Amino acid sequence: MTETPPLLQMRGIVKSFPGVKALRGVDLELHTGEVLALLGENGAGKSTLMRILGGAHRADEGDILINGKPSPFSSPQDSRAAGVAVIYQEFNLVPGLTAVENIFLGRETTRGGLIDQRTERARAAALFQRLGAEIDLDTHCRRLTTAQQQLVEIAKALAFDARILVMDEPSAALTVHEVERLFEIIRELRTQGISIIYISHRLDEVFEITDRVAVLRDGLSVGGRPTADITRAQMIQLMVGRELTDEFPKRTTPPGPVRLEVAGLRRGSAVRDVSFNVRRGEILAFTGLVGAGRTETMRLLFGADPRDAGEIRLDGALLDIRSPSDAIASGIGFLTEDRKTQGLVLAHSVRENFGLPNLDRLSNKGFVRMSAESEEFAGYIAQLQIKVPGQEQRAGNLSGGNQQKVVLAKWLARNCEILIFDEPTRGIDVGAKFEIYLLMNALVAAGKSIIMISSELPEVLGMADRILVMRAGCITGEIADARSATQEQVMRLAIA
Repeated sequence: MTETPPLLQMRGIVKSFPGVKALRGVDLELHTGEVLALLGENGAGKSTLMRILGGAHRADEGDILINGKPSPFSSPQDSRAAGVAVIYQEFNLVPGLTAVENIFLGRETTRGGLIDQRTERARAAALFQRLGAEIDLDTHCRRLTTAQQQLVEIAKALAFDARILVMDEPSAALTVHEVERLFEIIRELRTQGISIIYISHRLDEVFEITDRVAVLRDGLSVGGRPTADITRAQMIQLMVGRELTDEFPKRTTPPGPVRLEVAGLRRGSAVRDVSFNVRRGEILAFTGLVGAGRTETMRLLFGADPRDAGEIRLDGALLDIRSPSDAIASGIGFLTEDRKTQGLVLAHSVRENFGLPNLDRLSNKGFVRMSAESEEFAGYIAQLQIKVPGQEQRAGNLSGGNQQKVVLAKWLARNCEILIFDEPTRGIDVGAKFEIYLLMNALVAAGKSIIMISSELPEVLGMADRILVMRAGCITGEIADARSATQEQVMRLAIA
């Protein structure tokens, strides 16, 4: 009896870019109706491999087989024709078009030379019904939530009759409830025979939703086995190539006196009378559900948005912060939640990005002292172990973890006294997370103060000294000893 071949086989995939060998003979198999976790550190080659599968890149060497038959992909159209759909972290939707228009964009149903809107609407409604979702078909995608836009992407893939669906960090910007709903959809798609490659740095999700794990490290396949047969520690060791005995490194230095005091901070209904303080050498965590007002509060503190009321004091002195430049001059730095649109200028080099908040020191009479900028940045490249072929590399070409390290470097160079870390490890692998945690510990040990916004409760409990929980623009509770708290305790405050 002939054994049925895997739905997808990628054999010996090799891909190089200038200065970087991204993939060095990677093998991958995917079976019908399987959810496969594709894991690895940032820069391990996951995205490159999936771009080759999606037809966005061509492999230098290697073969792709669908149902045992060679299927060379020269373009995304070839990949789609073979039944492959890739949902990237940045959705490929046109904001000004409706859900229906996005689903059928480029392959509209026509009748007599005109778009058959009735047929398209009926097909779109059937697709959303298949997903168990309700979406207003006439709403422009810019007005949909992140979870709803993701559903449009999945519906678009099903409209192409996709048999292989790649999801790249699909839960990164979703609420807990939305993640649960996403998992329900994935389980339903699995029963329909659709195979899913699930890329995530959230290992708890991997254990909950996937059938098998495949791990890449430094462009090589280093392991694969059923999810039920691997432990969290083994998974981490495969990814980073070493054992991490503790995901959250411990600190022994207790916090000192109060440095930052915020009183009565308010802006409309988004931030309502928020007051708190931060001590020297302390990591203060802000958590809560998405939309609770955490980032909005920090934007007021940083001067990115105007505040209706409130006072900010540093070491007892009243600060008049009306803009980010005022905050920076006062010794406050802000590592934003979205490094791609707010933390970096992706089209510019990593050197230029490093220099942006430091131009007052690195320029003379309006001209940037490029040698000084490069020399100082080189020190941070070594200190933070930023993987970059050269300082002129575009920031947009780096992996997520290395992009975050560039953002860290530019703020470390400011020698800020108060550092706001908004979702500091979102979309970053476990090894890079550990390095950032070590850096955060070193900063507070040196007397700096850190405000950390995080939606990942294990991170909050593992790294914070103290926790403030927000809901609907207000602080609903404080947990003075974060290390003795539980996730249930935090969630009760978040939904109070």
